[in-house]
Amino acid sequence: MRNFGLSDLAAIAQISPNYFAIQFKRATGMAPHQYLIRQRIERSKELLVRENLPIAEVAYQVGFAHQSHFTRHFKRLVGVTPKQFLMQQ
Repeated sequence: MRNFGLSDLAAIAQISPNYFAIQFKRATGMAPHQYLIRQRIERSKELLVRENLPIAEVAYQVGFAHQSHFTRHFKRLVGVTPKQFLMQQ
């Protein structure tokens, strides 16, 4: 699976990256990167509940290079760490 950057998405839409970001935020209420992080965290919640994978593997599968980066975003958006989330399930 290929990771698309802002420039790639803007090129597909045939608009500038800046204009793409403005229009994306207008349509979704958040910047493209914020949206991507939220989608990754939502997917990670599914993987944590359904799969018996280490947290580091879940982080990698949803697109984070480092577990610490994943955990920081997870806690910011979910309110608990991935480990705490699992314990609540």
